[in-house]
Amino acid sequence: MKVLVTGGCGFIGSNFIRHLFESRGPAVSVVNLDKLTYAANPANLADVGGRSGYRFLKGDIADPDAVRAAMEGCEAVVNFAAETHVDRSLLGDASFIETDVRGVFVLLEEARRRGDLSKFIQISTDEVYGSISSGSFDEESALNPRNPYAASKAGGDRLAYSYWASYRLPVVITRASNNYGPYQYPEKLIPLFVTNAIDGEPLPLYGDGRNVRDWLYVKDHAAAIDFLLDAGEPGETYNIAGGNEAENIAITKRVLALLDKPESLIRFVDDRPGHDRRYSLDAGKLARLGFESATRFEEGLAETVRWYRDREDWWRPIKERDSAYREYYRSQYGERLATSSATAKPPG
Repeated sequence: MKVLVTGGCGFIGSNFIRHLFESRGPAVSVVNLDKLTYAANPANLADVGGRSGYRFLKGDIADPDAVRAAMEGCEAVVNFAAETHVDRSLLGDASFIETDVRGVFVLLEEARRRGDLSKFIQISTDEVYGSISSGSFDEESALNPRNPYAASKAGGDRLAYSYWASYRLPVVITRASNNYGPYQYPEKLIPLFVTNAIDGEPLPLYGDGRNVRDWLYVKDHAAAIDFLLDAGEPGETYNIAGGNEAENIAITKRVLALLDKPESLIRFVDDRPGHDRRYSLDAGKLARLGFESATRFEEGLAETVRWYRDREDWWRPIKERDSAYREYYRSQYGERLATSSATAKPPG
């Protein structure tokens, strides 16, 4: 099978490509189309770059010529390419619409033009559902995105489905909970807090720290998508959950304990706008097909912390020498940390 993976130099995409080669061996070849934005890093795939079944193309999924060249001869497409960070979307970054909506359109149009794909997997997110106070969202739940990132992903999600409904393009949509693991850019909660704690820097925790997320180990996510390449039914949506719901404050304390760092590093900062209180997915539909996430959160988090502790060569150049990262961190947290507190801020 020849698979086009878009955004393959990013966090989830690189873990997925590595998983494909490990699980399918010489039976799979991969074309990796990646624009190489700030969160993408070719070094994420240094161990597979020399394989005969691997080809990297630098390009934008919103560019029809790049997409046409990349999709040539491919039997399946897995679209990871996206702008993904809520905080950046709240700053009014138009690239979220360009990549997460228009880029999906360009991919779908090329797939429709070709007419020979066996599967087009659109990677969506649990954030398209919005917040839920009790219970869990299933695939039939209404979409209620509450931040620009989630709205852009909902747009791509529904656009992909429309190509199944209108043209019978074999689209499968996945909505996963929060991923964590190796190679995640240090702007997201776990890698940011791990690397800050290693350096004895404060950990900026939004609001009262009691927002709840379900945590999915990235290698389990990769395995689920690989499974759906074969088992996923066109036109269907599948939730992918880790089954590890926890408050952000609990995650923060676990990270500090694993690094033997004091909880005094926690700084409660002003909350971000529209911060969803709780995400929760019912992944029973995927389980009935025969797949369940295998990694216990305690094991996955310990492995993740160990990876960042051992791979300072990977993240220090980003945090210490990347001026764009440093400017983003200053603009996002500088004022918040200046007015932060060692005690929790009330919600709302």
